[in-house]
Amino acid sequence: MRRIVALMLVLLGLAAAPPAGAPVSTLDGRHLSSSDIDAEVRKLMAATRTTGLGVALIRNGRVVFLRSYGMRDVAAGLPLTPDTVMYGASLTKATFAWFVMQLVDERRIDLDRPIAAYLPKPLPEYPDYADLAGDSRWRQLTLRILLNHSSGFANLRRFEPDQKLHFHRDPGTRYGYSGEGIELAQFVVEQGLGLDVGAEMQRRIFTPLDMAHTGMTWQAGFGDNVARVYPDDAPAKVFKHRTRADMAGSMATSLADWSRFLAMVARGDRLSRQARAEMVRSSIAIDSPSQFPTLNDQRTDRWKAIRLGYGVGWGLFDTPYGHAFFKEGHDDGTSNYALCIDRRRDCILFLANDNKAESIFVPLVDRLLGPVGLPWPWEGYRPYDAQNG
Repeated sequence: MRRIVALMLVLLGLAAAPPAGAPVSTLDGRHLSSSDIDAEVRKLMAATRTTGLGVALIRNGRVVFLRSYGMRDVAAGLPLTPDTVMYGASLTKATFAWFVMQLVDERRIDLDRPIAAYLPKPLPEYPDYADLAGDSRWRQLTLRILLNHSSGFANLRRFEPDQKLHFHRDPGTRYGYSGEGIELAQFVVEQGLGLDVGAEMQRRIFTPLDMAHTGMTWQAGFGDNVARVYPDDAPAKVFKHRTRADMAGSMATSLADWSRFLAMVARGDRLSRQARAEMVRSSIAIDSPSQFPTLNDQRTDRWKAIRLGYGVGWGLFDTPYGHAFFKEGHDDGTSNYALCIDRRRDCILFLANDNKAESIFVPLVDRLLGPVGLPWPWEGYRPYDAQNG
């Protein structure tokens, strides 16, 4: 029976990592031992005084390295572990995008159909979207436009001077990161299809992948193994117990859990080949010098060579090793990053409870995955050793 279970796990890509000490290969042909990886991570964390960081490495669609470093609670002297519950932040958006592509496979939605076709009544007639009354551009919105961040909305309406929702650009014309767009996509799926998206994510993704430390809202079963967060130059904060599923960023997860999800994404399990390819196909090019501020009107050709763009819930660019897809996650005291080389199914994942970790993401990607040419000026990941450069 044990052999049968082990074989099933291997077939599902969920088997344990190779034996301790097995070397991990990089894109540029190096081979790293566990001690090599430990030394590199600890050196960079010490140089930047990063509180806690989890690192997962995926090769050919399998998790081959999984380890957490530092503390989940400094005052209590508690270590960060791969099963520690952490804030997923905007990794939530990419997880939601995977679910949306399942609905595409089921022919329940069409990414390019106007959202008006799914809603029982016009969008401005719903109280949360009454701000759009008098602006018919909402009729141009599609789920693809909402998920590739070209809705024309600000990131969040609370950042607007009047805290109301406005179109700043015609939908589908230019990239501009927007949590509002993701929340509207969730609203459309819930209102148009009558689905409880949080429950669907649990049923379709978290439960099948045994992601026991993951949920769109806080769960009592998470227990006490929870990370405090450490914002830059601010006191530590307790983990928020979110009670409403918000596809823009409410997910709680762990390094072990989300690495299993990312490995599944890399392999393309549970989606048709067509849907998986569509998710990581660029549908909007990026021509802004940096991702934030969201509505920067400046333009640049700097990213054309690497074809920086966005697909369905994932950022995209070309590396010397092939097409890559990525997703960041950021909040006060939370810094997450996922990157995969598509054809090779090689990925790297960071979950951190300290914003200082962002300054070591670039060197860690280069050294643990390979020199992919990360567009860090656009992402805002200035390397720690270039701070004064």
